[in-house]
Amino acid sequence: MKRGRAGLKSQCQTFPSLGERTKRQKWMIPTQDWGNLPHHVVLQIFQHLSLVDRARASSVCRCWNDVFHTPDLWRRFEFELNQPATSYLRSTHPDLIQQIIKKHAQHLQYVSFKVDSCTESAEAACDILSQLVNCTIKTLGLISTARPSFMDAHFVSALTVVFVNSKSLSSIKIDDTPVDDPSLKVLVANNSDTLKLLKMSSCPHVSPAGILCVADQCHGLRELALNYHLLSDDLLLALSSEKHVHLEHLRIDVVSENPGQTQFHTIKRSSWEALVRHSPKVNIVMYFFLYEEEFEPFFCEETPVTHLYFGRAVSKMMLGRIGLNCPRLVELVVCANGLEPLDEELIRIAERCKSLTAIGLGECEVTCSGFVEFVKMCGGRLTQLSIMEEVLIPDSSYNMEQIHSEVSKHLGRIWFPDMMPTW
Repeated sequence: MKRGRAGLKSQCQTFPSLGERTKRQKWMIPTQDWGNLPHHVVLQIFQHLSLVDRARASSVCRCWNDVFHTPDLWRRFEFELNQPATSYLRSTHPDLIQQIIKKHAQHLQYVSFKVDSCTESAEAACDILSQLVNCTIKTLGLISTARPSFMDAHFVSALTVVFVNSKSLSSIKIDDTPVDDPSLKVLVANNSDTLKLLKMSSCPHVSPAGILCVADQCHGLRELALNYHLLSDDLLLALSSEKHVHLEHLRIDVVSENPGQTQFHTIKRSSWEALVRHSPKVNIVMYFFLYEEEFEPFFCEETPVTHLYFGRAVSKMMLGRIGLNCPRLVELVVCANGLEPLDEELIRIAERCKSLTAIGLGECEVTCSGFVEFVKMCGGRLTQLSIMEEVLIPDSSYNMEQIHSEVSKHLGRIWFPDMMPTW
């Protein structure tokens, strides 16, 4: 028996204890070598980094440096020329951007950069533009956080040279830069067969004639975004000509920075109708940032707008006009209104706007009964219904608890009003 116990004990001792197994398992786990990560994984990481962070990461090891020079990484070249980034690049990698553009001139397809009000950044932007002349880019995006007057004529000259040498630009996005009519004419002269998208915002040196030149010559234009002061009857008619393809998106920013000093013109109903006849499926999106007294020229006649966003308070009267004169409306977002309930206006919109599928209300007021009636009329076609709980006013028919189930019943899905965040 003693020998048997000893044998059993010796057999048990052949199995390590739990603590010993844990120590052994920890010892057997290999230390991760970041330099041995698969090429495609490192490439994916680099694609989410800014230009400066890519430059820093490329010095980690030879493998990461090889990924930094992979052509696929530079098909999209997006970066921000703010003062810290510009200073870092000039002190650490003074020729980095030049080397990238030179090495990947045939790979670059999408180039986009932002420029701040730093003099160094503006100079760097001009330098970059001058280097893009030998690239086969298809998309060019330029966004400036400085006022257009900050950039001098050198910027426009550099941009014009890009337009002269480019023969395949399909997408242009330009915000807050001193681009002008002559530079647009050069763009059209060299890229009229390929340009499909043009987005321009806050470019004071561009006139309606400059945009009209684009519409007259670029017959393949499918998307156009511009400030309202560049919109004209002639432009809409040009986009409606037989030689022009069907426009898919027209975005219009209606912005006022000086209350009471901005004069807004009126677009004829016949011009809108010509556009819709030619492009029946066009989305017409309008963003309004106006003061109440500046809305007078809008929606007095039928307007084929499909998406409406009001970033400032809009009156009951204006919302009533929308119900009467915007039959193609698909989406409506109202950030603020006065303290009068909008029941009648919403019901009118539900009656007249048969394509409405999305609505959002911020600082407004609607009675619970009026809101339920609106949802009844729109039925299950409302795919988005974003209403702050503070908007709804309980009445004799519904309280806040009852309205949840009532609205859910008519929508065909569970619905709750949005809650104001507490942070």
